[in-house]
Amino acid sequence: MSGTEMRYAQAVALALRDSMEADERVVLLGEDIAAAGGSFKATRCLLEKFGAARVIDTPISEASIVSAAVGAALSGLRPVVEIMFMDFVTLAMDALVNQAAKARFMFGGQGSVPMVLRTPHGGGLSAGPQHSQCLEAWVAHVPGLKVVCPSSPQDAYSLLRASIEDQDPVVFVEHKGLYGRKGVVDSGERVALGVARIARAGRDLTLVSYGATVDTCLQAASRLAQEGVEAEVIDLRSIQPWDRKTVLASLARTHRAVVVHEAVRDFGVGAEIAAFCAEEGFDELDAPVVRVGAPFMPVPFAKSLEAGYAIDAERVLQAARKTLQ
Repeated sequence: MSGTEMRYAQAVALALRDSMEADERVVLLGEDIAAAGGSFKATRCLLEKFGAARVIDTPISEASIVSAAVGAALSGLRPVVEIMFMDFVTLAMDALVNQAAKARFMFGGQGSVPMVLRTPHGGGLSAGPQHSQCLEAWVAHVPGLKVVCPSSPQDAYSLLRASIEDQDPVVFVEHKGLYGRKGVVDSGERVALGVARIARAGRDLTLVSYGATVDTCLQAASRLAQEGVEAEVIDLRSIQPWDRKTVLASLARTHRAVVVHEAVRDFGVGAEIAAFCAEEGFDELDAPVVRVGAPFMPVPFAKSLEAGYAIDAERVLQAARKTLQ
């Protein structure tokens, strides 16, 4: 693959720039996204190129920002909203869940809301319980919303381009710990929403994940290989819709599965995938599907406690060994 090496945050910025160049209807809204470049600098330099009419600093009111974006999308624009931390999506749930997600259905298919809500999630920065949550299962539960969570700079670029071009509202989740991750990005490579990626092929066990924990699964798979176990790692990329076909095909080869995510384990994305595998892939399973997720508690602030809360390769290894018994 040809391309340019860049950080994850730079890949997001490039996708925004290329989308704005390709379509003058694309506008950006959010707190401090103009001169400051957002809380993680992913929108830096776009103000100078596109001006204040298309890169819009907003008041500190998530409900107002998302409500304005819904109206703009219904009026013909393609807004990309930045919510500084995913925790603050809670303040915009009416506009997102009751308006954006419902518009196509309520209007009998005559109108849609082609908007993207970008937001960072995840821990690892000692940001505390109100700035570290992974709430993707909330929005994935809402019919009418699409949810994307890229694990690499290439997918950050390709999936954001696809999300902006989509006709329906997309929640685009970026892990804070990935913004500095480097990788080669080919701006000509496109990815459709809802299509998973096999990050590592294997025959003995399927590890299903998304976002930052894909790398955690790859680390665990490397250690399992030293024990003679070849684990297949699937990067979902999209949480809603998710690629059932690829997961079931992998399950048919390996007959065992572990689902891994940083979000709280209870009632999470992993629960949905595990239930689906148990229902649709029952004949293929040689062992129960195992879930790996965070404990059912708020994210600790103290670095030492957060380290114990986080999902690491050792926890994935323990789950893998359990299903291999």
